Formats: sequence, C-alpha cells, structure tokens
Amino acid sequence: MRYHRVLDGLIVLTLLTSMAAAGERKYDPGATDSEIKIGQTMPYSGPNSTFGVYGRVQAAYFQKINDDGGINGRKINFISLDDAYSPPKTVEQTRRLVESEQVLLDFSPLGTAPNTAIQKYLNTKKVPQLFVIGGASKWGDPARFHWTMSWQPSYYDEARVFAQQALARVPNPKIAILSQNDDYGRDYVKGIKDELGPRAAELIVKELTYEVTDPSIDSQIISLQQSGANVFMNIAIPKFAAQAIRKASDIDWHPLQFVNSLSSSVGTVLKPAGLEKARGIVTTAFYKDPTDPTWQNDAEYLAWVSFMKKYFPDGKLDDSNNVFGYMLAQTMVQVLKQCGDELTRENVMRQAANLKDFTPAMILPGIRINTSPDNYYPIRQFQPRRFDGERWVDDGAVISR
Repeated sequence: MRYHRVLDGLIVLTLLTSMAAAGERKYDPGATDSEIKIGQTMPYSGPNSTFGVYGRVQAAYFQKINDDGGINGRKINFISLDDAYSPPKTVEQTRRLVESEQVLLDFSPLGTAPNTAIQKYLNTKKVPQLFVIGGASKWGDPARFHWTMSWQPSYYDEARVFAQQALARVPNPKIAILSQNDDYGRDYVKGIKDELGPRAAELIVKELTYEVTDPSIDSQIISLQQSGANVFMNIAIPKFAAQAIRKASDIDWHPLQFVNSLSSSVGTVLKPAGLEKARGIVTTAFYKDPTDPTWQNDAEYLAWVSFMKKYFPDGKLDDSNNVFGYMLAQTMVQVLKQCGDELTRENVMRQAANLKDFTPAMILPGIRINTSPDNYYPIRQFQPRRFDGERWVDDGAVISR
C-alpha cells in the first residue's frame, strides 16, 4: 500500500510539474509580467522627415492599447528614436535600442538604406526586424534573413503591376523611368524590366536617377520629356514625387504617369504638387484612402477619425500615411497577442509568420494579411487606382501577385 501511495504521489507531482511548465511564462530581454519594450528608428528629421508621421501615429495607437489595458495585461513601452534617414545614425540608434534599452524587437524601421545597414546586425543578434517599412525584396527572404520581415507589398511586385498596366493602357508605350539611386529604386526598375521581358530594351526609352540629397529633380524631368516618352514611371519618395508631378505639368508633358504607392498621399504629395496637375495619375492601393468620400460613413473610417482626434490631434486626416502607420501598429499588436505569455524573440517571429487572413481596420475589402515560414510578404494584393483631380478612384480589379 505504501508503495502505491508513493507512486500515486509521484504521478500527481509529475502532473502538477507538467501543468506548471505548460503555463510557464517565457521572456527574452524587453518583456516582463508588466511590460513589452519595443524599439524603432524613424526619420523625424532630415530629407525624409515626412515619414516621421509613421512613428507618431504608431506611438498614439500603442497609447490607446495601453489605455485599454495593454496586451495580455502588459503595457507597451515604445521607444522610437530619430535616425534622420542616415544609415550610420540608424546603426548607432539600433545598437542603443538592442544593447542599452534591451528591446524585445525592432518594429517598422523605415527605409531601404537604413534597414540594409542594420539587417545583418539584427539577424546576428537574433532580434526581430519586424514589419520593415519598405518593399525591397531583401525584406522578404526568410531563408537568408530569418529575423527580418516586410509588411507592405514589395516594390518589385508593384513595379510589375505598373508595367502590366502600361502595356494594357497605352497602345505603343514609350517608357521613361525616374528612380532613387539605391536598392529602393533598383527594385522597381528590375520589376518593370522583368515584366516587360525581352521588349524592355525597346520600350524603355530613358532611365534617370536622383539622390535623396538632391535639392530638385527638375532637370531630370526635362530630360525625360525630351525622350518622347508617353509613359512615366515616377518612382520617388514624396518630396521628389511631388516635384516630378508639378514639373511635368508645368512643361506641358502629359504621359500616362504611375506613382508608387509610397508617394500616393493626397495630403503630402498631390496637394503640394497641385491636384489638377496630378489628374490621371495611376497608383496601387491596399488600404482605404481617408480622402475618398466612399468611406465617409464607413465604421472603420469613423473609428479611425475618432482615434486620430483623441490620440493624435496634430495628425492630418488627409494624410494616408496616418492610415498606413495605424494599420502597421494593429498588425504588431496582433502578433503580440498571439504570443500569449511566451514573449521570446523566436516566438515573436513564429507568430509573425503565422498570420491568417488578418484584416486590420482600414484595409481595403478583399485584401487580407497572410504569412507563413516561407512567405515574409504579408500583403500581396494590389488595387489599381486613378486620380480624378480630387480623389483616388478604383480603376480595375484587385491584382494578386
């Protein structure tokens, strides 16, 4: 009898130990019972300071989450540092976040060159470089960079959609390309050429680049006009995209113009360029444009407006970048919710690669966020849109790549 009592006791002890292990909380640096520390670099100053709005709206959203009780009872400690879109500064600030601040992960750092500068460091340290703001192909390469994941559609895929649309819309296209002289620009150019295939050399009549430090791209636009092109691929960040739109109109050059989605904001690109001058431009979209009257009575739009007025009153309601950042923050929160009490860096990446038909508020109908261990591009659908002089309007069916 005594033997059986001892055996029964050992069985109960084993079961209790197993149950405790199953419910054990697991943490890496940056996570505790009460806090999740998230780091970020963002250009709050410098040539790309327009994009600093992403960090500001994300900070506002995380504050809302904290006010609502946090994530699984934990508050978000969001540390967003200025890197001025300077890769050396990005490296310096990222090291501070990882080594001094001890963040759990690096969330939505912006820009191709800045992220390239820190990618190997973060992957060596096994720190998630999660939901990079940028569509370069290297952000969706899990075989080589397990710890880096994109969020928005890839530049390469969007470029292929542009080339496909140019062929469909213009009978005898003569294509001129303006692009940034870095991986961001080169990814777009490669996508255009790959989609055109053997005809690329014949159809592309002029290619020019600009540097992010250039004061103006007026001379490039004049040169592109002189090529005789009737299609213009305007692959530029907001400042230069607006300059290109304005200058093309001013010199009476009216090709079918494509603007990359990164620079399609009515508030920060098209209004500065001149709305009438932007008439007829084509882009792609995957989220609801806050300037589109279609959504004025939409529940998600109204909730976003309410959020903006309460948590980010200085944010512009006509700036679609505020929608982009809002959706990114929602996706980050979803991943952290899925992590439960296992807030390790490996589990963060595991859950980031396990998003199934996630639909953050303000995503366009029919578009879903999906990831897997071999798919690090969460969004792979495009809605072609055309600017009618006042707003973007849908211009064809959703395209999947």
